[in-house]
Amino acid sequence: MATFISVPLKKSSEVDLVKPLSKFVTSTYPASEDQGEYLRAVEELNKLRKSALGRPLDKHESSLEILLRYYDQLCAVEPKFPFSENQLCLTFTWKDAFDKGSLFGGSVKLALASLGYEKTCVLFNVAALASQIASEQNLDNDEGLKTSAKYYQLASGAFGHIKDTVLSALNREPTMDISPETVGTLSLIMLAQAQEVFFLKATSDKMKDAVIAKLANQAADFYGDAFKQCQYKDNLPKYFYFQEVLPVLAAKHCIMQANAELHQSILAKQKKRFGEEIARLQHAAELVKTVASRYDEYVSVKDLTDKINRCLTAAKKDNDFIYHDRVPEVKDLEHIGKAALVKPTAITPPLSQKFSDLFEKMVPMAVQQSMSIYSQRKAETVNRLVGTMREATNLCNGVLASLNLPAALEDLSGDSIPQSIAEKARNVVQHGGLQSIEQLIKDLPELLTRNREILDESLKMLDDEETTDNELRTKFSQRWSRTPSGDLYKPLRTEGANFRNILDKAVQADQVVRDRYNTHCAMIALLCKPENELNAAIPSANPTKTLQGSEVVNVLRSLLAQLEEVKKDRETMEGEIKAVTFDMSTTFLTALAQDGAINEEQLSLGQLDQQYGSYNQRVQASLRTQEELLGKVQTSHQEFSSLKQSNADSNQREEVLKKLASAHDSYMEISNNLREGTKFYNDLTEILLKFQNKCSDIVFARKTERDELLKDLQQSIAREPSAPTFNVPAYQSTPAAPSGPAAPAPGPTPAPRTVFPVQPQQPESKPQPPARPPPPSVTPQAASTTPASSQPAVAPTNNPPPMAPQAQGPPYPTYQGYPGYYQMPMGYNPYAYGQYNMPNMPNMPYMPYQTPGQGGYPGTAPAGQPYPGYPQQPPQQQPYYPQQ
Repeated sequence: MATFISVPLKKSSEVDLVKPLSKFVTSTYPASEDQGEYLRAVEELNKLRKSALGRPLDKHESSLEILLRYYDQLCAVEPKFPFSENQLCLTFTWKDAFDKGSLFGGSVKLALASLGYEKTCVLFNVAALASQIASEQNLDNDEGLKTSAKYYQLASGAFGHIKDTVLSALNREPTMDISPETVGTLSLIMLAQAQEVFFLKATSDKMKDAVIAKLANQAADFYGDAFKQCQYKDNLPKYFYFQEVLPVLAAKHCIMQANAELHQSILAKQKKRFGEEIARLQHAAELVKTVASRYDEYVSVKDLTDKINRCLTAAKKDNDFIYHDRVPEVKDLEHIGKAALVKPTAITPPLSQKFSDLFEKMVPMAVQQSMSIYSQRKAETVNRLVGTMREATNLCNGVLASLNLPAALEDLSGDSIPQSIAEKARNVVQHGGLQSIEQLIKDLPELLTRNREILDESLKMLDDEETTDNELRTKFSQRWSRTPSGDLYKPLRTEGANFRNILDKAVQADQVVRDRYNTHCAMIALLCKPENELNAAIPSANPTKTLQGSEVVNVLRSLLAQLEEVKKDRETMEGEIKAVTFDMSTTFLTALAQDGAINEEQLSLGQLDQQYGSYNQRVQASLRTQEELLGKVQTSHQEFSSLKQSNADSNQREEVLKKLASAHDSYMEISNNLREGTKFYNDLTEILLKFQNKCSDIVFARKTERDELLKDLQQSIAREPSAPTFNVPAYQSTPAAPSGPAAPAPGPTPAPRTVFPVQPQQPESKPQPPARPPPPSVTPQAASTTPASSQPAVAPTNNPPPMAPQAQGPPYPTYQGYPGYYQMPMGYNPYAYGQYNMPNMPNMPYMPYQTPGQGGYPGTAPAGQPYPGYPQQPPQQQPYYPQQ
């Protein structure tokens, strides 16, 4: 009786995890000890997949442990890598577990760039292998019973988990084996078998009959639900697997119900309800009789039948001679209770007790994304503070240059170079002078061109692949079922447009720098000259030595010294602001663990305010101090100017000194801008190269997926019959019945004859026979048949084509809750030997001998009959398919 159902494993194609995952690790994490550890973990993950899916697995717990470890690792790694079609694209290909292929080979398979799809298929194999291990257990001992029940419940839970998650994990139509209908049915089957194992355990332990009856009745209920689930879903019985499963489910339903009635009858006997005992035993006998007559080839019930019959005989004998209790109808009997001791195992990773996360140190993608946004917020805060201070310093330098300070205080002699101008000239020369700036300006267009070329090449790859995808979509229409490239590339195109916008703004900024350089070029060149030439180029003026040591000069010098202190303090503060660091990953990880999500904005703004709040106050204080000092400087300078003698030479000299001071400040700013621009373009080159790699990876993955889909489409198109289905004439499908008293009883109706005759299979080692000659020209007339009882004088020369029998399975038994019959479709046998006419058999004409390896040549057709063996239409070379 113990016939248990197991599920075959899905098969997967090989996938290289090392290259794409290693590329992501090296591009995301800096070269360090952690990067090396992650790269080694990628290698281990690839080996683990090969162990779990790249070889046949034994029906043993160690093999299941490998599958569980791989599934757990997939669950652990999923949040840590950006697995998607437009980011880290890994295409996984799996075959339908139940599809056995066609005449052309191959089977139904699906390739998706989805880690959820990989997880679903691996979990299917976990359930399938668990069902196989459970079916292999020895149920004659407690250990085997416990193990079997454990793994059936695991299989039921895994199938149920797939049913609940497959559609959201795939976002498209799955193959039939992992569809919600199929895995839901398999989950019910596994649960029913787990309940049956508990029934066997209770029977082995000789528990109370009331308990055993409830366990058996619950098992019968589970089997009935599974059977009904198969009947309600039209797409399930198309699998040959379910054609074999259906009669087992029907038989098990009857058997478990019979066991429930048997043990309930014992309980009735104990309560001296002898009529009820007989009624239940009769019902049990009918159930096992149905199984024996209809499902004997699947399940044996001989022992159970003998046991029930012995009990029934004894009960009837005692009742007839002693008790004379009335035997009630089955429908009037009290319903047997139910006791469910099994439930699907919850799928909550980790499922393996030996699991250890290979990427334990790697933070999830949610944390990585939050860290990236936090870094942007931090950079914006730093840039804002530093930019505010630099703008204030530039404003200060501009005001002082317009007032010719401090050069006006140092130039009281009127004929020597002011000390501040001399220092500015030396500073310009130390920084490379005009040559340095001109070289930086010359390099910018080359850097810009390189970045534009990388960006254009990246987008061109997307354009070319999208064009090919659109052409194939137009060609194959609805058959081209993958995600359109236009939809898939939207994030990449948005990113590319953002890069192009950044480059356009950089070009505008470069032009502003060039214009400023052209404005101050002459004065910068003058600062680069030797001191004697610089002194000669500055006009001389009448000395104003009388102002030396005056109160106004001393006040101005004091104010200028305070402004210099303010600027030095800003330089120190800028270094401190840039040096601030704080690891937010711990904060984000804690929030993710506690709340399941990260409120990045709230956490980041709070941390930035804590880190930079004091610096913001210091910057604002520095701005206020500078504003006050500049106001005092302007007031004192007006007084200083009124004391100076006013003449043309003095004004001209002061104007030149102002331009030289302004040229120095502009030189330093232009030099800094150009160096920042060079660094910007070099950094952008690295970012664009990563963008190019991302585009290249997704285009390559799409090309691989495209080639796979084209191959599948070609195979599916080749499997389709090119001739339309049409009705076969009645005289071809139903031969006339023989007449007369000697006519045999009609047999089962044969299957309709196919319009494509079966060609005998030729051994590969032998050459093909020559083509058959064309049929002779005859006038088709109504076919007539010779009665089987009359032997022809001459052996017939025509051989009717073979016709395959239409085998039908036994109907499902009729009982309460299951009205009607269920006809079991059997496998179609294209080589129906029983339909050939065999020699030395009465009432059957003799078939002429055919040379092995070649079909016989047909003889001349009898008068009034069509030439046999050929369809009544022009012959076509078509694959052989049975007519539906």
